[in-house]
Amino acid sequence: MSSSAADFTQGSIVKKLSLFMMPILGALVLQAAYGAVDLVVVGRFGTTAGLSAVSTGSQVLNLVTFVITQLSIGMTVLIARYLGERKVKEIGPTIGGSTIIFTLISIILFMIMFFFSLPISGLMQAPQQAITQTSAYVRICGSGIFFIVFYNLLSAIFRGLGDSRSPLLFVGVACIVNIFGDLFLVAGMHMDAAGAALATVFAQGISVLFALVLLVKRKREFTITKSDFTINSQSLRAFKIGVPLALQESLTQISFLALCAFVNRLGLEASSGYGVACKIVNFTMLVPSSLMQSMASFVAQNVGAGNEKRAKQAMITGMGIGLAIGIIVFLFVFFKGNLLTSIFTNQKAVIQQGYKYLKGFAFETVVTAVLFSMVGYFNGHDQTLWVMIQGLIQTLLVRLPLAYFMSIQPHASLTYIGLAAPVATTCGIILNVGFYIYLKKHTMQA
Repeated sequence: MSSSAADFTQGSIVKKLSLFMMPILGALVLQAAYGAVDLVVVGRFGTTAGLSAVSTGSQVLNLVTFVITQLSIGMTVLIARYLGERKVKEIGPTIGGSTIIFTLISIILFMIMFFFSLPISGLMQAPQQAITQTSAYVRICGSGIFFIVFYNLLSAIFRGLGDSRSPLLFVGVACIVNIFGDLFLVAGMHMDAAGAALATVFAQGISVLFALVLLVKRKREFTITKSDFTINSQSLRAFKIGVPLALQESLTQISFLALCAFVNRLGLEASSGYGVACKIVNFTMLVPSSLMQSMASFVAQNVGAGNEKRAKQAMITGMGIGLAIGIIVFLFVFFKGNLLTSIFTNQKAVIQQGYKYLKGFAFETVVTAVLFSMVGYFNGHDQTLWVMIQGLIQTLLVRLPLAYFMSIQPHASLTYIGLAAPVATTCGIILNVGFYIYLKKHTMQA
């Protein structure tokens, strides 16, 4: 990517934001395809227990992946800020120190997922018929957690440098490897959920190797030395930015695990249907997620360059792009959700259960576009503590209690459980509007 294309402080906001966002969206689509391919192949060539194991086990994997992604945003924001401030000599220590921190995190995650896979599966209330396969899925993914962590670390580096295309390339390679791995291990070797987990880990390993090669060969404005690979002030600053986001995401994802446990109590078909619906949900959230990640880099560069007006314009532009796409996605999910769930399985009961959840969730595709654009704007301003607070309020005080209440009704419906998501997000928008007004008044007074 040329230096002019990576410079977000000048030129058309719509054009530059869109060009930067599209590769991020593509990479997120391919990442989501990992789990989707697992579910499709297991749903077609495996067992119902295997399908439930992948849907439940992937919730645990999502927890880890999303938390690491949020933690790495701190490095993306800081690198982009240094570029905007023209302090490129600080980038090397940021990357080196962050590598040490993420290595330590990988070791901790490996020990938890590998040695406590069975208790984790029990905590998830995985159906008895699927608990052994769920445990195997979690243990195998835990063995490859180093690849998952370092893929996100390397992606954060590239995006902080204004390059969103390179992560798309190496995740594309990994997705192809995962597809062939699933077909060989699940369809060919009949390894069910364990085969899907092995294919995912191997694919992530390939993506990390490819990313390292690209980073080494890349022409860089900065240098990385051996002395940079120590926990230093720059890496601690990036960690400080990312920790509130990671904490919020961890508690949010834990609440999703609790939601999965609520649904699992409704039976094997509801569990499998919810798992299928979650894969579709992951895809519907890709545009807002890519907007949020793009916004953080875009805003951080402009804040570093002292151009606050352009940062605000970027947020509004992101909302417009997200709403336009979100309305189209809403219409398709709400009215044709059964076609989407039928992609993953041919079991009619599972298809209908998944569609029921999507009907309630569909409104989320519209309101999240607004929320995530605001969150990206605040992330770019280092207001990650507020992002954590508002996220915890909407998740722990609105979404989770409402979903639990809906799940314990005499004739509990996945539609009403799914409706908890857009209700919580709407509350989040109100909170963020209030904080934006407060922040503007506080800045003017200062």
